[in-house]
This record gives sequence, structure tokens and C-alpha cells, in this order.
Amino acid sequence: MERTEDRQALAAFAAASLLAGGNAVGVRFSNRELEPLWGAALRFGAASLLLLAVTGLRRMPLPRGRALAGAALFGVLNFGVTSALAYYAFVHLHAGLGQTILALTPLATLLLAVAQGLERFRPAAAVGTVLAAGGVALISRTPLTGDVPVLSFLAILGAVLGFAQATVLVRRLPDVHPVTMNAVGMTAGAVVLLAGSAVAGDTWRLPDRPATWWALAYLVVAGSVVTFVLYLFVVHRWNASRAAYVFVVIPVVTIVLSAWLDDEPLTASLLLGTPLILAGVYVGALRRRPRRHPTDTA
Repeated sequence: MERTEDRQALAAFAAASLLAGGNAVGVRFSNRELEPLWGAALRFGAASLLLLAVTGLRRMPLPRGRALAGAALFGVLNFGVTSALAYYAFVHLHAGLGQTILALTPLATLLLAVAQGLERFRPAAAVGTVLAAGGVALISRTPLTGDVPVLSFLAILGAVLGFAQATVLVRRLPDVHPVTMNAVGMTAGAVVLLAGSAVAGDTWRLPDRPATWWALAYLVVAGSVVTFVLYLFVVHRWNASRAAYVFVVIPVVTIVLSAWLDDEPLTASLLLGTPLILAGVYVGALRRRPRRHPTDTA
């Protein structure tokens, strides 16, 4: 049974990584026509309505009490604050560079989980993150040569910390189904984003360009509803720092899509960086630690 559950988590991990790889590209397209905060609010507002509809049709009970408050807090952090920072950053950052910095999320998650007493520090996880982040930096080296606005850089670093803390938070909360957790979380996050958009004086309008509609459709269905349900499924079965390795697989997909759809430079370094990423994910997340035999000495 344990092996079957781990295989299910691994399949969900792979699917979430693949689908999330298109998010940064979709955000770049959305930002070209819509104000960043309004675009994010539109995305997560629509995604929350879909999830609430699924919850109602399947008659799934919504969380209550501490679980409800925790799901809302998760949403404010993961979809509200963090998405606002990421959307702002991707106005000026290429998708590949943004995902390179986001590849530090597993290390940030590990350090936060250790600091909050949820995990022990694992050298393998730190080594895996360094290997993977190095691979991401290698395949993204062309965008790294350009000028990077300081505020955009700080915003994407803030997004790293936000994603990391949100993942740790899930492990501290009562067990809630991924669908209802995201339904509550995305609703709370959309409210925060909508309020921020109003304060920023954004123009609230629907897109005119077909490319923006396609980007929003992807971001709502595949990039939000499906991706985050799969991601929480993984977080509930793996520890927080292991699940966060999604963020170092995503860039491979992102950079390929960005080169295809957004004219971002793509070089042979992808062939050199990808093995480093895969090695880092294996060392930090997928490699099984040997079990101690009862007779083994510590």
C-alpha cells in the first residue's frame, strides 16, 4: 500500500511539474494586456469558482474551524501575496530567469521547515537544490546576461519565500482534501488580489486579444485548478521540502515553451543543464534513504 501511494504521489509530482511549466509563460502573455494584479485576480477568481462548483457537485464538505482558517491563510499567502509578487516580477523578467530564481524554493522550504520544527536538516536536500538550481541557471544563462530591475528581483525572491512558507503551512494544518483546500484558498487569494488591484487603481476589463484569452484559459484550468490540486496531493504524502522540488522541474518545461511561444533564447545549454536538474531532483527528492535495521547501531 505504501509503495502504491508513493507511486501515485510521484505521478502527481510529474504531472504538476509539467502543467505548471506553462504558468510563467501564460503570466507573461496575460501581463501584456491586463494589469498584473487584476490578471491574477481574474485567474484565481475564475479558478475558485470552478473548484467551488466541483465541491458542490460532489457534495464535498468544506473545512470548518481551524481547518477553514488554515485553508484561508494558505490561500492568502500562496495565491494572494505570492502571486502578486510573482506577477509583478514577470512584467520585467523573462519566464526562464524567473523560474531560475524560483528553483531555490526547495532550499527555502527545507530551511523554514527545519526552523519550525517540522523536519530535520537533510544535507541531501540542500545538495539536490544546489545541483538543480545550478542546472536551471545554466539553461537560462542567456536571459541572465540582461539587466534585471532590483524591485522585480526582490519581488521574485519574496515569491520564493511565500511559496516555501505556504508549503510548510500545509503540513501544519489539519488534513483537508486538496479540492476543498484550494477552493477556499483560491477564493481568499482572489479577494486579496482584487483588493490590491483596486488600491493600485487597475483598470478592470476583460481581454481583447485571443492570445490573452488562451493564456487565461490555460492558467485557470491547467495552471491553477489541476496543478494545485495535484501539488497539495503530493504535499499531503511527502514532506514539504521534498514536494517543493516541483519548482526545479518546472523550468525545463517553462524555458522550452518560452522559446517556442515568447521568443526567449534557447541554446544547447538546455542539454547540459537538464541532467543537473534531474540529478538534483533525484538526490534531494526521489532517492530512497536506506532504512535502518533494528539491530543497526546509531
